Amino acid sequence: MKSLISTVTEKETERTYLVGAEFRSRTDVSIEESLDELAELAKTAGADVVASAMQRLEKPNPATFVGAGKAVEIAGECKALKIDTVIFDDELSPAQSRNLEELFQCKILDRTNLILDIFASRARTKEGKLQVELAQLRYLLPRLTGYWTHLSRQKGGIGMRGGEGESQLEVDRRKINERIDKLERELKSVRKQRETQRRGRRRHQWPLASLVGYTNAGKSTLFNELTGAEVLQEDQLFATLDPTTRRLQLPTNQNVLLSDTVGFIRKLPHRLVEAFKATLEEVTEADLLLHVVDVTHPHAEHHIDAVNEVLKEIGADDKPTLLVFNKIDLFERSGHANQWLARFENSFAVSAKTQEGFEGLFEELGAALRPIRRCLDLSVPHEDSAVMARLHEVGQVLEKDYNGEKAYLKVQVPPHLVAEFEPYVLME
Repeated sequence: MKSLISTVTEKETERTYLVGAEFRSRTDVSIEESLDELAELAKTAGADVVASAMQRLEKPNPATFVGAGKAVEIAGECKALKIDTVIFDDELSPAQSRNLEELFQCKILDRTNLILDIFASRARTKEGKLQVELAQLRYLLPRLTGYWTHLSRQKGGIGMRGGEGESQLEVDRRKINERIDKLERELKSVRKQRETQRRGRRRHQWPLASLVGYTNAGKSTLFNELTGAEVLQEDQLFATLDPTTRRLQLPTNQNVLLSDTVGFIRKLPHRLVEAFKATLEEVTEADLLLHVVDVTHPHAEHHIDAVNEVLKEIGADDKPTLLVFNKIDLFERSGHANQWLARFENSFAVSAKTQEGFEGLFEELGAALRPIRRCLDLSVPHEDSAVMARLHEVGQVLEKDYNGEKAYLKVQVPPHLVAEFEPYVLME
């Protein structure tokens, strides 16, 4: 089984040729922009991008995706350039993949295949590896036929139906289906574990905020700077795959659980969204989303739209969201950030690298999560200094007056700690 998957996830540096198609029905992004992103994905996977081609089409050719004549033309170029792998910017059907491999006489991958390859190289936790393998097998299952074309195939006829290739094909289909069933059971167990963790969080009444954003927007850098974690941060797509959650203590003494999640991307394969539901549940269960945007990217607005589409697909588009425009330290003029802030509500400009703008972000986080806290008016004897120290430790002291017989404090505390201070609550 591993040998089958390895045909999709080889790690040698390969000379690659990119192919994209622009359809009249797709107006959200240009073909040039999409191919640029595909090139970044290919480089992340370790490929050497040699050349690319594009074609404008009404709809995909059912046999070769691009036009038949264009396919022959590209095949000739690939032979001349000694190309090892051709990568198409859209998902290919099993028939298209087989036809193109016969024509090009080299390895054919599509965007989904490439993303799966990157995910496989990034997964570190058991959960991440299970999710990637499940997505790979679901992708591979309808494409198995092409892996057995080298085996003998007998023509139909009485007593002549079937053959060695078909027999082996059915064996592998059964094995893959059995493995998929096992992976789904294991991931179901992972979801139960995550639900247990969430129940533990709810007992502490700590709100959960999740970082979301387009891949390579600087989420992991921001996460590390906010929480002191050491999540991998690289200038590559999908540098972080497995989710990480850490406690963030705001200047107001509010405790927030902050979760760093996998980056999104345009044309994110649906099977990946399905496989990563256990991970993406961190987003759907969050009380607040921090949508991180690389504001220096020329297509930042398209990235915002792409992330919003994925959030809608997983049912998290109605979550309270703060837009965090990152990397403002790379702006030549601060006016650029102000233009973005004026266009989008609930937005903040920060630099994860220099921590510029963190103070305003903390204030907004505290304000956005404040409804989870209870406001109390307390009268505390001066000799109960331990109580006042405790209030400063776990709550936010809004007002204080030590001039009377007892100290007066107006504080905000987590709901689960209200009972601790009830003896000091002023009656209305």
